[in-house]
Amino acid sequence: MVDTATSTSHARLDRFRDLVHEVSGIRLRESKNVMIESRLRKRMVALGFPTLDAYLGHLFDDGAMREELPRIIDLITTNKTDFFREPAHYRFLEERIIPECLAPAPAGRTVRFRLWSAAASTGAEAWSAAMLLARAAQADRRLDWAILGTDISHRVLQIAQNAVFPLSDLEPVPPALRDAYLMQGRKGPVRQARIVPELRARVRFAPMNLMEIPYPIETGLDVVMLRNVLIYFDPPTQHRVLAALARHLRRGGYLIVGHSESMIVQVPSLVQMAPGVFRNEGAT
Repeated sequence: MVDTATSTSHARLDRFRDLVHEVSGIRLRESKNVMIESRLRKRMVALGFPTLDAYLGHLFDDGAMREELPRIIDLITTNKTDFFREPAHYRFLEERIIPECLAPAPAGRTVRFRLWSAAASTGAEAWSAAMLLARAAQADRRLDWAILGTDISHRVLQIAQNAVFPLSDLEPVPPALRDAYLMQGRKGPVRQARIVPELRARVRFAPMNLMEIPYPIETGLDVVMLRNVLIYFDPPTQHRVLAALARHLRRGGYLIVGHSESMIVQVPSLVQMAPGVFRNEGAT
């Protein structure tokens, strides 16, 4: 005899996983059911639902999904990020990409440089790149740079925009950059630092969903960074996102993905230059 309650519970979980995939591109397999419940537990308790199934019933049967969906995405998405994570990428940016952009420009002519951090999370990637671009601009005043960071999670974007981080999070920042671009606070139980105003004036953050193609982002970009995100997508979604990102790069611009994601990039116009680093050789 079929346990109707159990069958309904499984059906709701299947429906929930399908919804998350449709909205965010993240494929949650059945093996992730425990993780789903763990991440949603605080919200379940806040609303007074004793079980995950009761909460899912609230979403699907009571019509609460529209209101709850932003919170669900915030809780389900993985927002792991660190300053200067995978440091070889930042060395490539500083030693290869920026000089390559400046080299052909005549003396005295402004060189426009635009970078998009396409899954910015709490902003560590964008702010790390900003420090290197600011240092390069001090050495060569022709460099006019700006960074856009986007993410599906409004919660992490607020942290990124505030640009205040615990000192423990900032330990990977090289000392010279820490001294130049961080302002340390002196109050509060947790020692913190804030990104200096000069950098905050050139970096902005905005909500954006990588599933919503085409993207409302300018084209002709010098660098797009989408690192350690593709691994959460299924192959068809990976291909669609990569093809869409490539259309925002100028010819000669660079896409940077996670080191472990190099084999995922199968867009003909993107030629691998280093682990996780691809140059756009297609038409602009």
